[in-house]
Amino acid sequence: MEPVKVFCYGDSNTYGYDPKTGLRHPKSVRWTGLLQEKLGPGFQVVEEGCNGRTTVYPKPGEEWKSGLYGLRLCLNTYKPVEIMVIMLGTNDLKTSFGASPEDVAGGAERLVAESREFLLEKCGLAPVIILVSPIHIKEGIENGPFGFEFDSVSIEKSRRLAPLYEDIARRHGCIFLDAAAFAEASDDDCLHMGPGGHAALAEGMYGAVTEALKRLE
Repeated sequence: MEPVKVFCYGDSNTYGYDPKTGLRHPKSVRWTGLLQEKLGPGFQVVEEGCNGRTTVYPKPGEEWKSGLYGLRLCLNTYKPVEIMVIMLGTNDLKTSFGASPEDVAGGAERLVAESREFLLEKCGLAPVIILVSPIHIKEGIENGPFGFEFDSVSIEKSRRLAPLYEDIARRHGCIFLDAAAFAEASDDDCLHMGPGGHAALAEGMYGAVTEALKRLE
């Protein structure tokens, strides 16, 4: 029997960007790796995290970092997908995009709809989607290595995403998870999780995947 696929579509906090080194946390530290350990061999946790990925916003010269741009390619590679985790939105809050929290949520909603539509077309099976509002951008971001892209307004906007994402999840029949209820950004760069944040988020994700499994029964 094929393992149950848990497809995780996200940005640098799904990739496992290490705020201390600028490299990548080892698999044993990343929340995706920890989730795989918790779920066991009957599951395949697919890590599809890309540094800088947005929901739908293309950055000039790096249009491929739009989540919408790569969505169908990634889903086609890993189909069928039983459970899908979507955790995007932080990079939409870069000052260059000027996106409101409602705009960001609209991008996330489009990814939910596109994912279901595509997998229904290709596999005849829509995944159970776990829609995750990302961790908050931390106070002090302006003074750190990413201060050229985020500011105090970005911080405030990040705190307004959870209820908007929760509403989308309710309307589309998704499972909702507020990552900020479990984890926070590291003080090192105010944007990315350290080991403790990854461990805490893995616990929350495990609960959400357990709930998703009930819907597959």
